[in-house]
Amino acid sequence: MSSPTRTTQARIDLVLEPDDAPRLANLNGPFDANLRQVELRLGIEVRNRGNRYQLVGARRDVTRGESVLTALFNQAAEDTITSESVHLALIEFGDQIDDAMAVEEEAPHGEIVIRTKRGVVRGRSLHQKQYLKSIATHDLNFGIGPAGTGKTYLAVASAVNALERDRVRRIVLVRPAVEAGEKLGFLPGDMADKINPYLRPLYDALYEMLGFEKVARLVEKSVIEVAPLAFMRGRTLNESFIILDEAQNTTVEQMKMFLTRIGFGSVAVVTGDVTQIDLPRHEKSGLKHTMKVLEGVPGIAFSHFKKEDVVRHPLVQAIVEAYEIHEAQAGQ
Repeated sequence: MSSPTRTTQARIDLVLEPDDAPRLANLNGPFDANLRQVELRLGIEVRNRGNRYQLVGARRDVTRGESVLTALFNQAAEDTITSESVHLALIEFGDQIDDAMAVEEEAPHGEIVIRTKRGVVRGRSLHQKQYLKSIATHDLNFGIGPAGTGKTYLAVASAVNALERDRVRRIVLVRPAVEAGEKLGFLPGDMADKINPYLRPLYDALYEMLGFEKVARLVEKSVIEVAPLAFMRGRTLNESFIILDEAQNTTVEQMKMFLTRIGFGSVAVVTGDVTQIDLPRHEKSGLKHTMKVLEGVPGIAFSHFKKEDVVRHPLVQAIVEAYEIHEAQAGQ
């Protein structure tokens, strides 16, 4: 891999203690694959001998690389460092270095950390951390951005945390039942069987945080309710944590109907990606409409995610960026 030009080069010498060979091998990965991943993503050169690392590249990039390697070394004491671990660390130490003012403003209030059955859930990027804080401090929140940025996952984690701390009495997870460009035709079974395919991502997040058996018990007791948006009409939801997922596929009327279901003691989170609308062409997205209508209304928080916040496979971030460029060029 070629190193940056001399005019922009900086060098950081990093010594990781203790000098533990298995832990260092875990950090480096098979055939130093983890180090190569850091090099590729940051555009720097990483040289290594034992517990001594030398990072060469642009000042901002080597500083970020130092933070990533230090964090991964700490993690390597207990966990296996995988490609995903490296990807998440790169995201976590991205915006923080770029925007020191935002970090200084964030620090005094403390980071929101949620403990679930699987482990600790916390924001990786600056936008994710601000999103978690908004959910903790506002009764109505909007999480808007591309796929893979953790909008739904972090909202479900916040809902589970609120339920276990007795802040709410139940969780209500809602999605519009809109087909993503496919005609699925007749679906067999009762109503629950017919709507389950649309609600599967919400169930998956719950299973990951609470386990299959506990989710089944809570669903049976109606402590957790997963329902299509159409079932919300006429209801008032008190002392509930309500999540409307895939909100870009609501109509203007449906969005207004949902927002007026919020009762006393409730928290609502609306998530969606306005670049992936599956409504018929003549229908206006309720999410895009409400972003304009509710902008600046006190007590409502909007969190906007970018491609840099994607926490899935690194290719997802590249795909999102490629589509953004194509759509921008097509609109010219």
